[in-house]
Amino acid sequence: MKVGNYDIKALEAGRFRLDGGAMFGVIPKMLWTKTNPSDERNRIELALRVMLVRDEKKVILVDTGIGTKWDNKFHDIYAIDQTQNNLENSLETFGLKKSDITDVIITHLHFDHAGGATFVDKDGKIVPAFPNAVYHVQKRQYEWALKPTERDQASFIVENFLPIWEHRQLNLLEGEIELYPGLFIRLSDGHTIAQQLVIISDGEQTIFHPGDMIPTSSHVQLPYIMSYDNYPLITLEEKKRYLSRCADEGWAVFFEHDPSFEGSYIERTIKGFKANRAIKF
Repeated sequence: MKVGNYDIKALEAGRFRLDGGAMFGVIPKMLWTKTNPSDERNRIELALRVMLVRDEKKVILVDTGIGTKWDNKFHDIYAIDQTQNNLENSLETFGLKKSDITDVIITHLHFDHAGGATFVDKDGKIVPAFPNAVYHVQKRQYEWALKPTERDQASFIVENFLPIWEHRQLNLLEGEIELYPGLFIRLSDGHTIAQQLVIISDGEQTIFHPGDMIPTSSHVQLPYIMSYDNYPLITLEEKKRYLSRCADEGWAVFFEHDPSFEGSYIERTIKGFKANRAIKF
């Protein structure tokens, strides 16, 4: 999809599974399992989808997937499957190498979004996966990730982000900005503190990357809020605000974790909103 000078593609970086009950919060299983069937361990399949944004000068990734550093136990817990797709071979599909990436915008530092930001090199050291990139993270999110609460500490793994700081590739942002012309960073505090939302617009077309505020097309429905969210009522208000703009202004929404749909447009309904007209980036 083309927006202004930017060419935008979806890169598949594998699949994993999380507990369905945790993914849908207060929604009964009899409802969410209709669209997201669970396995024998109550886990649902989720995509690890990365947004690729390119213009004449920049090659930008929004998030990095789960990465490849994990042991067998971690693979088993989250049913990580990168046999079909991983980030490196998805980049190769577009003639790109990891060294070509100029910028990485990490929405937030949970392991399924930042895990691919680092890797284990030939000497066994964990180093940044994209040697020539600047990694953009909100300062408040970085500080939270270094000292998370007991509730969300399992989601933050320092090996995913501390090496970026140590290699002086981390750019800590403070607040909402236009990072590059037509590429805007907005903030969301419901899922985790200072999650970055990415909006790309040329005034006529707009693409919205909501991160884990709206991880799948099912989560477009207002009550569908993850139990992983630290502040679910804030998530609810954020969803109302942004989905209203999506519906009213015709924004295309990118789904990072939906196993079937890369994105969609949004339609208002009597009960709120729903995903309408699937998009392939």
